[in-house]
Amino acid sequence: MSEQSYLIRQISVFLDNTVGSMARLAHYLSGKNINLRALSVAETRDFGAARLIVHDPDKCIQALKEEGYHFSETDVLVVEVPDRPGGMIRVLDTLNEEHINVEYIYSMVKGKEGMASVVLRASDPVKACAALKGSGVNLLTPEDVTLS
Repeated sequence: MSEQSYLIRQISVFLDNTVGSMARLAHYLSGKNINLRALSVAETRDFGAARLIVHDPDKCIQALKEEGYHFSETDVLVVEVPDRPGGMIRVLDTLNEEHINVEYIYSMVKGKEGMASVVLRASDPVKACAALKGSGVNLLTPEDVTLS
């Protein structure tokens, strides 16, 4: 499988940093039958960014456009790591050795017994994918991630 096969489409939705803005987005997406598989929210003083992995990115993008939300798309990787202290070390060491910057990491709902699924944004996702595969890290495909 090529490295491109492991790129996961993440949607970042930009929200006002006000009471209820995340709840409104969650209600809206739920009403459109869009299932969140992973969610991370980062904020600044004036706005927030909700990073979403969803079961149907095209449907989500269309819904966001219809409602006038501002958003962007980014390619991320999802890796499986042992759910124990130090479980991320092999991933982080591999990327460090290849001089690939980790821009952010967050976890997601999906996970096998004893494993954690982690969303990772790297400065060069294709190179990161090749390096991680070469070191024996299990990467998930979009199909693996989005199955309900």
